[in-house]
Amino acid sequence: MSSTNDAARFWREYEERLGEKILKYSLGKYLTGWKEFEGPLWGLAIVTEGGFRFHHFPHENWIVALSRLGGGGGETPKEKTLFVPRVKIRSYQVIREKSWWKRLLTPSSPRVMITYSDGENGTPEAEAVLVVEIDQDSVELENALKSLVTA
Repeated sequence: MSSTNDAARFWREYEERLGEKILKYSLGKYLTGWKEFEGPLWGLAIVTEGGFRFHHFPHENWIVALSRLGGGGGETPKEKTLFVPRVKIRSYQVIREKSWWKRLLTPSSPRVMITYSDGENGTPEAEAVLVVEIDQDSVELENALKSLVTA
């Protein structure tokens, strides 16, 4: 089986698990904005019909894995997923480095900043800002985010 078929099967199964259509996805890095996560975490930034998700798939290097096996203890890393429902997304902004020479010297990924209602402690108007870096070639993900906010 080819890697193309494997990827298609992965996304089909992921959609089935979620019960909603995936509009676009991008490799990303969670930076801040979700109380249960401590960044940075690498994973997938995913826009679905229902909102915005970030899914971190755990991994560990072989040295850490061996130390755990050798009695070093510690917990096995776990998957982490955050989800901001579409109805809670207030706005978003994509920030790109504009200076060509800064991009040349220190390439940086675009940052997506999603302002959302966190609605905790009986304060439905409370806002939080989620910050995730995404791939350079992620214009389609930005367009999918735009469709969530403007629909």
